[in-house]
Amino acid sequence: MKSGKWDARIERAAELASRHAFAAEGLRFYGHIAQFQKSLYSNVEAECGAGKEFRSLGALRQELDLFVLLPKFPPFLAIVEEHAPAALSESASILRHKPAAHWQQLLAEFWRSDSEPPPADLAPHDAMLAWLFLQPYAEYLADHTDHAPVHGTPSECPLCGGKPQVGILRPEGDGGKRSLVCSLCATEWEYRRIVCAACGEEDVHKLAVYTAQEFAHVRVEACDSCHSYLKTVDLTKDGHAVPVVDELATIPLNLWAMEHNFTKIQTNFLGI
Repeated sequence: MKSGKWDARIERAAELASRHAFAAEGLRFYGHIAQFQKSLYSNVEAECGAGKEFRSLGALRQELDLFVLLPKFPPFLAIVEEHAPAALSESASILRHKPAAHWQQLLAEFWRSDSEPPPADLAPHDAMLAWLFLQPYAEYLADHTDHAPVHGTPSECPLCGGKPQVGILRPEGDGGKRSLVCSLCATEWEYRRIVCAACGEEDVHKLAVYTAQEFAHVRVEACDSCHSYLKTVDLTKDGHAVPVVDELATIPLNLWAMEHNFTKIQTNFLGI
């Protein structure tokens, strides 16, 4: 099992929670969720195997093993009910008392949908709970997949079709190489440096970048054409950052983007 990446996420969430009071509640909640996700990933790997299988690009969502997953759903809901902010906690409590057939329908409906927002008959909090629960399963499938080379630089995940949660700049030569991270299966794929990750805009004059002094390694990359934005974590400035966690902690950057009428390509589990 690739437990190291889960441990890194959990440790980074605790570190940033102690550093940024405004994000502490959300990061502590994420820590509990990540502990569960680590355990679920391990359980799925134990039951489904540690080997890799060939899967066609874009085909990851064709698999959903509810026989393995469904027994783990009530303990997950109990964790959310205990540790989540009030509204999500209440939704988890209501869902926990629904029959198993309802859980199965919810998870299958979310898994089949790659749209954002979710289908009209899928309540936002239910979609959030399905996402948090299924994410480690999707990540397991991605980690255990062999696939054909990815051609070009797609704006959606080449494995599952999910939207990017965060961008990354990694050291390369004298600069940085850009990639995107899928919000569902955590696949990372290369993406051109000066291009909008939502609409493909290439005019540098329409691509705004905003940074804040307290988060020198994270920036907002916004597009004046489609009014979308993505946060990118620059590992050339902070090699200890964990992108999916640092993205959660930098709430003031989201506030700046919203004040300037930009919409995030994919909201995180805090709803921002």
